[in-house]
Amino acid sequence: MLKYILKRLGQTLIVIVIVVVAVFFLTSMLPGDPVYIIAGDATLTPEEYDVVYKELLLDKPIYERFFIWLGNFISGDFGRSYLYNVPVKDVILSRVGITVYFSVLSLILSIIFGVLFGIICAVNRGKVVDTILTLVANIASCLPQFWIGLILLFAFCIKHQILPSLGFGWPGKVGWATHIKTSIMPIVCLSFGSIASYVRQTRSSMLEVIKQDFVRTARSKGVPEKKVIFKHVMKNGLIPIVTITGNRLAMLLGGSMFVETVFNIPGLGALMMKSVLGRDIPTIQAMVILLTLVSCLAYILTDVMYVIVDPRISIVSRRE
Repeated sequence: MLKYILKRLGQTLIVIVIVVVAVFFLTSMLPGDPVYIIAGDATLTPEEYDVVYKELLLDKPIYERFFIWLGNFISGDFGRSYLYNVPVKDVILSRVGITVYFSVLSLILSIIFGVLFGIICAVNRGKVVDTILTLVANIASCLPQFWIGLILLFAFCIKHQILPSLGFGWPGKVGWATHIKTSIMPIVCLSFGSIASYVRQTRSSMLEVIKQDFVRTARSKGVPEKKVIFKHVMKNGLIPIVTITGNRLAMLLGGSMFVETVFNIPGLGALMMKSVLGRDIPTIQAMVILLTLVSCLAYILTDVMYVIVDPRISIVSRRE
């Protein structure tokens, strides 16, 4: 186990190095002058322009700028945001809590409802409930998040005016009632597609396990059906569910971009969108590397979970 984890961490380090190099040089080729991006609408004199130009190290060769930037980045200095004129680290820290909150809550709800509905479909294969849930799951998995968000806004904010359309606040600031109202639609929007994926994967994996000989043997011995489903079938059908959980965990932080933009939630997704549109290069660089790191760690955690769920699996032999 330790050998495998060290090997995966080494692979992760290689990926991060490639991403770091690529993101710096690609963002350096973006159109636009960073000096005027920082200045905004302000008119700069040639002297003021030269001062900012040298502060950004634009007078140095690009390879020299890269090593200076890399040294600062490793030490925890991600630069200063062009849009907010504060350290990028402070901007990210002020927003990461909101994104993690929505992502974790969405993941938990997706697992609970997705696995539950998947079990119902598998147990009732070919029946009306299976047909309806499978059809809804297939349709839901094809719908983009931003489209679901717009439909929710139209239905519950514009037409019926049941929920507030934009914004987010923590319970300590706006109260639980307002907090819940502002959180319902974003959570539903983030969870809808994930629940559909869990339903389809759980149904498929359980139907495959149900056909196995040990399940028929357990039933022939008179084992209660509930025990057969939850002890034998679910235990052996969890690996595909663990896989999709790792994928969802890796995608949630980046996938919240459109949802946070639609509902005007000040999280990392909205920050990434604004940074790209505003050509905030230091923030883009930090966000891309952060998302890469989270994705790599999520996939490592997924592989470790395989062994926890089913000790019969040897990670080393499976990978090698």
